[in-house]
Amino acid sequence: MQNKLFTTAMRSLKFIDGCKGTQVYAFNPSGGGGGGGGDGGGGGGGGGGDTLFHHLQDNRRTNSIRSKSDRNYRAPNVTSSIAPEILLPYGLPVTDLLEPQIESCLKPVDLVETLADVYRRLENCPQFEKSGVYLEQCGIFRGLSDLKLFRRSLRFARQHAVDVHSKVVLASWLRFERREDELIGTSSMDCRGKNIECPKATLVPGYDPESVYDPCMCLRIPRGEVDDDEFAEDEECSTSLEDGDMSFCIGDEEVRCIRSKIALLSKPFEAMLYGGFRESKREKINFSQNGISAEGMRAAEIFSRTKQLASFEPWIVLELLYFANKFCCEELKSACDVHLASLVSDMEDAMLLMDYGLAETAHLLVAACLQVFLRELPSSMHSPNVMKYFCSSDARQRLALVGHASFLLYYFLSQIAMEEDMKSNTTVMLLERLTECASENWQKQLACHQLGVVMLERKEHKDAQHWFEAAVEAGHIYSVVGIARAKFKRGHKYSAYKLTNTLISDYKPVGWMYQERSLYCIGKEKMVDLEVATELDPTLTFPYKYRAVAFLEENKIEVAILELDKIIGFKVTPDCLQLRAWISIAMEDYEGALRDVRALLTLEPNYMMFHGKMHGDNVVELLRPHVQQWSQADCWMELYDRWSSVDDIGSLAVVHQMLANDPGKSLLRFRQSLLLLRLNSQKAAMRSLRLARNHSTLEHERLVYEGWILYDTGHRDEALAKAEESIAIQRSFEAFFIKAYALADSSLNQDSSMYVIQLLEEALRCPSDGLRKGQALNNLGSVYVDCEKLDQAATCYMNALNIKHTRAHQGLARVYHLKNQRKAAYNEMTKLIEKARNNASAYEKRSEYCDREMAKSDLSMVTKLDPLRTYPYRYRAAVMMDDHREDEAIAELTKAIGFKPDLQLLHLRAAFHDSVGDHESAVRDCEAALCLDPDHTDTLELYNKARMGNC
Repeated sequence: MQNKLFTTAMRSLKFIDGCKGTQVYAFNPSGGGGGGGGDGGGGGGGGGGDTLFHHLQDNRRTNSIRSKSDRNYRAPNVTSSIAPEILLPYGLPVTDLLEPQIESCLKPVDLVETLADVYRRLENCPQFEKSGVYLEQCGIFRGLSDLKLFRRSLRFARQHAVDVHSKVVLASWLRFERREDELIGTSSMDCRGKNIECPKATLVPGYDPESVYDPCMCLRIPRGEVDDDEFAEDEECSTSLEDGDMSFCIGDEEVRCIRSKIALLSKPFEAMLYGGFRESKREKINFSQNGISAEGMRAAEIFSRTKQLASFEPWIVLELLYFANKFCCEELKSACDVHLASLVSDMEDAMLLMDYGLAETAHLLVAACLQVFLRELPSSMHSPNVMKYFCSSDARQRLALVGHASFLLYYFLSQIAMEEDMKSNTTVMLLERLTECASENWQKQLACHQLGVVMLERKEHKDAQHWFEAAVEAGHIYSVVGIARAKFKRGHKYSAYKLTNTLISDYKPVGWMYQERSLYCIGKEKMVDLEVATELDPTLTFPYKYRAVAFLEENKIEVAILELDKIIGFKVTPDCLQLRAWISIAMEDYEGALRDVRALLTLEPNYMMFHGKMHGDNVVELLRPHVQQWSQADCWMELYDRWSSVDDIGSLAVVHQMLANDPGKSLLRFRQSLLLLRLNSQKAAMRSLRLARNHSTLEHERLVYEGWILYDTGHRDEALAKAEESIAIQRSFEAFFIKAYALADSSLNQDSSMYVIQLLEEALRCPSDGLRKGQALNNLGSVYVDCEKLDQAATCYMNALNIKHTRAHQGLARVYHLKNQRKAAYNEMTKLIEKARNNASAYEKRSEYCDREMAKSDLSMVTKLDPLRTYPYRYRAAVMMDDHREDEAIAELTKAIGFKPDLQLLHLRAAFHDSVGDHESAVRDCEAALCLDPDHTDTLELYNKARMGNC
């Protein structure tokens, strides 16, 4: 802040669609999972779990139940007899303590109609209202698994932001989504070079959506740089005795002024100096009692002539701000506001100036201070001196007086507070402020529902019920689940049952309705509800966990593990991994248990197991003595084997062990991020990327990791710039690879495809290990296929297979298919199915190379292994349409859309509706699809056609 001059004074679908490569299968984990393992099963010391525990110990030796590890061997030094209370200090999980978490996001009963409605309003609302609608879209997308949708809407909201306040909050939120606060060596006020997040550009008033992606001024005019001539002009002198025609006397000093210039500062001065007051006749006016020093008055006099403030000390400008407010000098106040705002550069500045800004209602100064607080999140949330400006109702009112209390602000703050500590008083107070700021229905729904969720977590059940009821009154039907749960906790089980039963009868049933009702049933009725819940929405984890623990209580241990395998096979969450590890310990499968614990700690490093009573790291230490100990070289061999067999959970566990031995290895962190992306765990992947960047000791490596962070958060051009900067320092495999990868993320023409080929060939010439070179060869083969160079593509794929890059079987099968060698293609995919531990994608791809009946069989297997893969539903629906079974075809798509509102599913169902003359439904599905991707050309064409038919 200008060398801190005033501190003392103030104290007085392509190959890019996978995980940086061809995706063989897709996981879609839920957004939750954190730290307490709250719904991960109950371990209690007594009851059924304790009885079963001892029963297991009695029968373990005779039954010899064991699930072998991937390596299928044990070390000779492994202890054969282990006291059960050591590894299972909290007994076994029990069904009575299981319950699903209530999601804290907006959850419409009819998501398709909600998406369609948002799209219609975006298309029809005035430009100045778009930002608010995009924010609502953010609230809806928050509940979906794809974080990219949320971030895209956030960027659109920032693009269309009208006022400085919205620009500041949205730019800070975009920065938070990348968690740049965790990057060592970066400052919260660093600028990335584009207006959309530039801390200076956000303070510029006005609506200009076309300029947000333009380069900002920061790179051209460094912060604090001021023209010397401007200083010289300002510092000429105050008005001389000859030039002035009046004076203000302050104490013993006299400040000479030009009457006409001072009068122009405000109407009160004009009235005083030219109206009927005594001062209008006097040459000297006593100004000692007006709260301004002689230095301040001289500054005001200079401003009256020059309209400049740059030469003044900050404390003088603050005095002028007070003076301007007192005498209604709007131009002077605005200039002081702008000048002081430009000086705020860090937390110290913001803390010094925030109170002044609030006291003097200086909108831009408060915005600048607010921007620092927000860009320092989440660390600033733990500072009482910062949170005092937000948490209380009085604090919100003070912000409102200066135009900085909004639903947007408290939405941002409350989301971070909930992530940091769901049960904290800070979280409650911020959510209370959120409800006070809520004006639109969706805002009231979200604020009240989230406050209900937090109160339920705090076991304040009466308050939770109140807020859930308020959310339902605002139109959020899902909050009925919260009312039922709160009533159940208060002992009104039958009332809870009736509520959920009414929910099912009044609305089109969805999976979460049956899941919730199952909590208030017993016996067969409970299990039927759970089966229906899974049928309607196979992504719900609670039914699998409940059935697994129920099997465990019946001593059906292997069946319990198989039940968890079903959900973990396509949706990896810490709570499911914890439960499988817990049961694996009971089976004495310590290697399997350790694998799962290491994997869940990769997803959630601070995860507390066994009802939040033991940190996952402590469980690792308990299990380690009872499994084979590997050297770092052994770990590399294990990683190579598991990576090649498409065993991503096993690979994560190996990398976790390697990082325990060498925590500063940036290369391992990067490998970890690749695996996490394949598991669709985007937040965890980004965390690993940030750690890779922080631990890297080489500048060119850091640039590559920064490039991946930018690319994975939607900043492709900036990622390319980082790659080029890295290559300029040192030619490396990863720098060429990311450049090729980012360039391929577009519609490639012949020239650009050839350039990508050159880049991948350059990458292959650089040193790297087989895991990465296999990926580069696989990607290179894909580009060759796109260029119709099939022989070169086949060579790439076979070279990749020679270094055990198993996924290359899929590319080679594609080459055979394009050469009309369908049998060879089928056989190639069969090899991948046999080798890959997770092979749903392989079954799906193989279905393209066989007859209809075999294809249907393969696709049935795909849906069984991974119900989130949409191609099988689309294929079956298309077959039904060909057979003129239109209703069945639409029903097949509707079943999948019910738990995965996918763009392609919606587009196909819209086309089916249109073909049978149901243009209204076709329009609705097109609008929902365009809400997910507003630039999807095929859907836009169908939308226009369907609207014409609907007229």
